[in-house]
Amino acid sequence: MPNNDLAERPTRVWDLPTRLFHWTLAVTIVGSVVTGQIGDDLLAWHFRCGYLIFGLLLFRIVWGFVGGRWSRFTSFIYGPGALLRYLRGQSRPNEHADVGHNPLGAFSVFALIGFLMLQVATGLVADDEIANTGPLNRFVGGATASSATAWHKDYGKWILVALVTLHIAAILFYLLRQRKNLVRPMLTGDKPLSANTPAAVDSTASRLFALLLVALAAGVVAWVVSMGH
Repeated sequence: MPNNDLAERPTRVWDLPTRLFHWTLAVTIVGSVVTGQIGDDLLAWHFRCGYLIFGLLLFRIVWGFVGGRWSRFTSFIYGPGALLRYLRGQSRPNEHADVGHNPLGAFSVFALIGFLMLQVATGLVADDEIANTGPLNRFVGGATASSATAWHKDYGKWILVALVTLHIAAILFYLLRQRKNLVRPMLTGDKPLSANTPAAVDSTASRLFALLLVALAAGVVAWVVSMGH
C-alpha cells in the first residue's frame, strides 16, 4: 500500500500577509531606485517609497516572530552545518530546506532586511544640501549627515541594485536548472509537499492580526516622519 505520508498535496507555506509584503516591497524598491535616480520633482516620491519600505520592514520583523510557521525566522535560521549539507544536496528531512526558505535563500532574506534597514536609517538623516532632508536630520551633526547621504546615494544604491539582481538571478537559476518555480508559491501561497509537512496558519484571524500590525507600523513611521516638522 502507498505511504500516504509521502503523497504530495498543496500545502500552505506563505500566508497572505507575507505574500503581500513580498510583492509590495519588490514594487516599492523599484520605485525608490527609479525616483532616486531621476531626482528633481520625483524626490518627494523617493521619500514616500522610503517611508513605505520602513513600514514594511517594521511589519516583517514583527511578523518574523508571530506570523505563519514558514514566515517565522526560527523556520529558516540555519547553522553552518545545515548550509554545507544543503550545498552538498544532503539536507536532513527535519531541516525542511525545500519548504520555505532554503539556507541560501535564508541568508539572502536576512541580508536584504538588514541592508534595507541601513538604507532607511541613512535616508532618515540624509541631507542633499539643496532642498531635501530626512526627518531625523536635525538630530545628527553635519559630518554624520554628509556621510549618510553619500552612502545612501552611491554605495548603498548600487549594493541594493546588486542584491535585487542577485535575487532575480537565483530565481531564474532554480527555475531553469533545477525546475523549481519559486515565484508561483509566493503568488498562490501553496507548494506541493508531502502530506506530513506542517502548513502555515493563514486564517481570517491571523490576517486581521497582521492588519493590526501594519497599522501599528504605519503609526511608528508617521511618528518618525513628524519629527522633521
